[in-house]
Amino acid sequence: MKKTYSFSRGGFVFEDPYAPQSASTETAFLPVLSVISLIQHTGNKAYPIVFIGEYVKEGMLIGRGQGQGSANIHATVPGKVVRMVSWKTVDGTVNEALVIRMEGSFERLGKKEPAYPWIDLQLSELQHLIAEYGIVEMDEGERPVVDLFDDLATEKEAVTVVIRCVFDNAWFAADKAICNERLMAVVEGSLITAKACRATSIVYAVSYKEKQLIDNIRKTVQILHNLYPVNTPIAVVAVGNRYPQHNQRELELVLRDYEKKENALLGRLFMLCPSTASAIHDAVKFHKPILDRYVAIGGSAVKAPNVLKVRIGTRLRDVFEQCGGLIADPARIVIGSPFLGRTVLDLDEPVTKTSYAVLALLAKEIGGTVSRSCIGCGECRAVCPMGIDPESLYKQIISMPENPPSVDCHGCGCCEVVCPSRLPISTTIRAISKGAHT
Repeated sequence: MKKTYSFSRGGFVFEDPYAPQSASTETAFLPVLSVISLIQHTGNKAYPIVFIGEYVKEGMLIGRGQGQGSANIHATVPGKVVRMVSWKTVDGTVNEALVIRMEGSFERLGKKEPAYPWIDLQLSELQHLIAEYGIVEMDEGERPVVDLFDDLATEKEAVTVVIRCVFDNAWFAADKAICNERLMAVVEGSLITAKACRATSIVYAVSYKEKQLIDNIRKTVQILHNLYPVNTPIAVVAVGNRYPQHNQRELELVLRDYEKKENALLGRLFMLCPSTASAIHDAVKFHKPILDRYVAIGGSAVKAPNVLKVRIGTRLRDVFEQCGGLIADPARIVIGSPFLGRTVLDLDEPVTKTSYAVLALLAKEIGGTVSRSCIGCGECRAVCPMGIDPESLYKQIISMPENPPSVDCHGCGCCEVVCPSRLPISTTIRAISKGAHT
């Protein structure tokens, strides 16, 4: 194997015994009630275009995106719209959802779907399909993909599509499952994406330990190059496995190193996760919205952690039930990674397009509520990939919250994970940093 590229400063090898350990997946039961959120993106809620009492079909448009940051929402099951519900998230945002009681026949589930040719479609046609079927970044970005294309509209330098197959975090098991089970869709989705944004090349950044995946990507690329008359060069770059290698900043650092040493011309990097690439494939080739997604379910409160293929709109209580239920009342429920995820207050909240992981954590896993003092061990400084002093910043912030220091922190959470006193270092720094930029 060729050289492995890894960022040089900070980070750590992250393992979590409470994350799903198996590479196999299961299909979750279809929910009787689906809670379809009208906010599954960064911008304004989608405007509902169906009414209570109305019957909807699987894949039917039920919410129209409203401007930048907003995306279309589709029914994921057939049935009757029985009510609209709302709830408030931890940060005070009010979310709304349509509740669908499953009834009738499925249009797509279990049926062979017609494939539509895409190779001769124009850029505008490809982008229209991606927008119409509500495709968003399906990891922590959550922006509509068409908005990302808009960012590149006036780009004068070369553009490289980067597919992040970087599993430095056990909670990226859903993307790993996508690569194992739907690699053809991921690779073809990257070709479609490259055409839709006029990219000049594609790079697969893959954790160096995933040797089988690296081989499989190369084989799949060759198969598709034989099927389609495309000349977009594709490279597979082995990258480090140390957290936070998946982060955009750290990944760009190593790809710039690769660019220099391999004499490659990457230009602007357009990064997507495998789940997003496969969703783009489904939207363009099968005219299909995001109806389900792979989700890593686990945490110390979950009896049997697993990766499930879950219908969007399935309530968290139903997802946990399929994993054997909870062994005790969790101290915290998180959607996303334990570092950057969003705390959930209600088990009736649903899985959305961007729910790549769901964690139910006992107090022992989050340090409980005991307040401790900094012991000055320096562990946080050792793991910070930005080279800053998290301990000093944290102390300055809590002593002078009205006059916080300027920070260059991207919130990876390394400092908070290794802190033996379990201080909310990263959480506090990110909160102050966010407030300073609003």
